[in-house]
Amino acid sequence: QVQPVESGGGLVQPGGSLRLSCAASGNSFSLSAMAWYRQAPGKQREEVAGISRGGSPNYADSVKGRFTISRHDTKDELYLQMNSLKPEDTAVYYCNTEGSDYPWGQGTQVTVSS
Repeated sequence: QVQPVESGGGLVQPGGSLRLSCAASGNSFSLSAMAWYRQAPGKQREEVAGISRGGSPNYADSVKGRFTISRHDTKDELYLQMNSLKPEDTAVYYCNTEGSDYPWGQGTQVTVSS
Protein backbone atom coordinates (compact mmCIF):
# COMPACT_ATOMS: atom_id res chain seq x y z
CA GLN A 1 0.00 0.00 0.00
CA VAL A 2 1.23 3.49 -0.80
CA GLN A 3 2.61 5.39 2.18
CA PRO A 4 3.35 9.03 1.42
CA VAL A 5 6.55 10.48 2.82
CA GLU A 6 6.62 14.27 3.06
CA SER A 7 9.77 16.38 3.41
CA GLY A 8 11.10 19.89 2.99
CA GLY A 9 9.49 21.69 5.90
CA GLY A 10 11.31 23.92 8.34
CA LEU A 11 11.43 27.29 10.06
CA VAL A 12 11.26 30.31 7.78
CA GLN A 13 10.74 34.03 8.28
CA PRO A 14 7.61 35.75 6.97
CA GLY A 15 8.02 36.43 3.29
CA GLY A 16 10.31 33.45 2.82
CA SER A 17 9.97 30.35 0.67
CA LEU A 18 10.00 26.60 1.07
CA ARG A 19 9.59 23.70 -1.34
CA LEU A 20 7.86 20.61 -0.03
CA SER A 21 8.23 17.18 -1.59
CA CYS A 22 6.16 14.04 -1.26
CA ALA A 23 7.25 10.58 -2.32
CA ALA A 24 4.34 8.24 -2.89
CA SER A 25 5.69 5.23 -4.70
CA GLY A 26 3.09 2.94 -6.13
CA ASN A 27 1.37 2.18 -9.37
CA SER A 28 -1.65 4.29 -8.46
CA PHE A 29 0.16 7.64 -8.19
CA SER A 30 0.02 8.60 -11.86
CA LEU A 31 -3.64 7.58 -11.98
CA SER A 32 -4.67 9.78 -9.07
CA ALA A 33 -5.52 13.39 -8.58
CA MET A 34 -3.23 14.49 -5.76
CA ALA A 35 -3.34 17.20 -3.14
CA TRP A 36 -1.49 18.93 -0.36
CA TYR A 37 -3.26 19.35 2.95
CA ARG A 38 -2.30 21.12 6.14
CA GLN A 39 -3.33 21.02 9.76
CA ALA A 40 -2.60 23.84 12.16
CA PRO A 41 -2.76 23.32 15.94
CA GLY A 42 -6.35 23.17 17.11
CA LYS A 43 -7.74 23.24 13.57
CA GLN A 44 -9.10 20.68 11.15
CA ARG A 45 -7.01 19.41 8.29
CA GLU A 46 -7.69 21.40 5.11
CA GLU A 47 -6.76 21.00 1.48
CA VAL A 48 -4.58 23.83 0.21
CA ALA A 49 -3.77 22.70 -3.31
CA GLY A 50 -4.76 19.93 -5.69
CA ILE A 51 -3.59 18.73 -9.07
CA SER A 52 -5.41 16.54 -11.55
CA ARG A 53 -3.99 13.53 -13.38
CA GLY A 54 -3.44 15.83 -16.34
CA GLY A 55 -1.65 18.46 -14.27
CA SER A 56 -4.38 21.06 -13.80
CA PRO A 57 -3.96 22.78 -10.42
CA ASN A 58 -6.45 24.27 -8.03
CA TYR A 59 -5.79 26.25 -4.88
CA ALA A 60 -7.50 27.38 -1.73
CA ASP A 61 -8.13 31.11 -1.75
CA SER A 62 -5.76 31.53 1.19
CA VAL A 63 -2.73 30.37 -0.83
CA LYS A 64 -3.67 31.35 -4.37
CA GLY A 65 -0.90 33.31 -6.04
CA ARG A 66 1.68 32.22 -3.46
CA PHE A 67 1.78 28.40 -3.68
CA THR A 68 2.41 26.25 -6.74
CA ILE A 69 1.65 22.53 -6.86
CA SER A 70 3.33 20.22 -9.36
CA ARG A 71 3.84 16.52 -9.94
CA HIS A 72 6.41 14.23 -11.48
CA ASP A 73 4.65 11.01 -12.38
CA THR A 74 7.71 9.03 -13.47
CA LYS A 75 9.20 9.64 -10.02
CA ASP A 76 5.88 9.28 -8.15
CA GLU A 77 6.54 12.63 -6.50
CA LEU A 78 4.41 15.64 -5.63
CA TYR A 79 5.75 19.11 -4.87
CA LEU A 80 4.53 22.33 -3.30
CA GLN A 81 6.47 25.54 -3.88
CA MET A 82 5.48 28.01 -1.20
CA ASN A 83 6.42 31.68 -1.58
CA SER A 84 5.58 34.80 0.41
CA LEU A 85 4.94 32.67 3.46
CA LYS A 86 2.84 34.09 6.27
CA PRO A 87 2.61 33.14 9.97
CA GLU A 88 -0.84 31.73 9.27
CA ASP A 89 0.74 29.16 6.94
CA THR A 90 2.27 27.48 9.99
CA ALA A 91 1.02 23.89 10.05
CA VAL A 92 1.94 20.29 9.43
CA TYR A 93 1.68 19.65 5.69
CA TYR A 94 0.59 16.30 4.23
CA CYS A 95 0.11 14.88 0.77
CA ASN A 96 -2.55 12.43 -0.29
CA THR A 97 -4.94 11.78 -3.13
CA GLU A 98 -7.87 14.16 -3.61
CA GLY A 99 -10.03 11.55 -1.94
CA SER A 100 -7.56 10.87 0.87
CA ASP A 101 -7.22 7.28 -0.31
CA TYR A 102 -3.72 6.68 1.06
CA PRO A 103 -2.85 6.24 4.73
CA TRP A 104 -1.76 9.57 6.13
CA GLY A 105 1.98 10.05 6.43
CA GLN A 106 3.76 11.85 9.25
CA GLY A 107 3.71 15.13 7.40
CA THR A 108 6.32 17.86 7.44
CA GLN A 109 6.24 20.81 9.84
CA VAL A 110 6.26 24.31 8.38
CA THR A 111 6.77 27.14 10.84
CA VAL A 112 6.65 30.75 9.68
CA SER A 113 7.94 33.07 12.36
CA SER A 114 10.34 35.94 12.87
